[in-house]
Amino acid sequence: MRNCFLHGRKDTDFLHWRWKPEQCDLPRFSPGNFLTALKGKTMAFIGDSISRNQMESLLCLLSTKETPIQTEKDKDDRCVTWEFRKHNFTLMALWSQFLVTATERLVNGSTTGGFNLHLDKIDKNWSEKLPLLDYAVFSDAPWFFRQNYLYYNDNLLGCVYCQTPDVKDLGPGLAIGMAFRAAFRTINNCANCRNITTVLRTYSPSQFENGTWDNGGSCNRTRPIGREEVDRGGPDLEYRRIQVEEIETARKETRRNGNKFEVLDVTEMMLMRPDGHPGVNWGNQWMKGYSDCIHWCLPGPIDVWNEILLELIKRQSQIELSSEETGL
Repeated sequence: MRNCFLHGRKDTDFLHWRWKPEQCDLPRFSPGNFLTALKGKTMAFIGDSISRNQMESLLCLLSTKETPIQTEKDKDDRCVTWEFRKHNFTLMALWSQFLVTATERLVNGSTTGGFNLHLDKIDKNWSEKLPLLDYAVFSDAPWFFRQNYLYYNDNLLGCVYCQTPDVKDLGPGLAIGMAFRAAFRTINNCANCRNITTVLRTYSPSQFENGTWDNGGSCNRTRPIGREEVDRGGPDLEYRRIQVEEIETARKETRRNGNKFEVLDVTEMMLMRPDGHPGVNWGNQWMKGYSDCIHWCLPGPIDVWNEILLELIKRQSQIELSSEETGL
């Protein structure tokens, strides 16, 4: 877990800023309300390490109400399952950095860091678990920014940042959109699934300054920036738009009345929180000196994602929970 204080962060001001939506109040997270609302349910966070970041935030928040038991973990600790047995609630993290099938590209037997993405073939790492789920929280993006080659029906469509002669560079946006489209269609076409509530957590921005992750980039801010300071000329909001467009299409294509599609929209609010990243305080012994300006400190601004998630669940389920449960 990315507890930045355990890895040397000293400032605490970043903990005291809180997102204030326009024209409404966002209640503080109530672990009791969350566990009551999801009693008897299973929720999975499906995606990359930022998806895991959110799951771990939720795990920490819920642990103040009930101590969970870890019941499953793969050998790489990428797919895990926790049970809150008093509330009969199961929480899962399912690793899938592309949502679709991907194989790492090799050159002369050595890995390249790039992948062959089959944009019409779903990653079974998560799709085989769908019949177990009541809630599926999807997110992905950073892995799409590598030198990847894009396939559909086993035919090469193009690439991302490959600079290969006779192969068209299509950019990451197309691949992101097609991967989410395939994922949402898989849910709509799942004949043996429960009535799944699918939540799209929108693009989470990386915020390196003065360089890239491997070229001196850092994130040393200790306070948020104002909305007027947000760079709207970059690709962050475009990636958000692509993701939202796909879930809106899935909502229109829903064939099973029980399926629901919701948006957990975090992009703009997190563009204002460059102070919330671990920076050099992330405890990676193999990459000392490099900054992590992609993930989020725990505790930290990422906790608000789960405050919003709870409100989405309450609204979607039309559950009115007693204020007596709040925080107890």
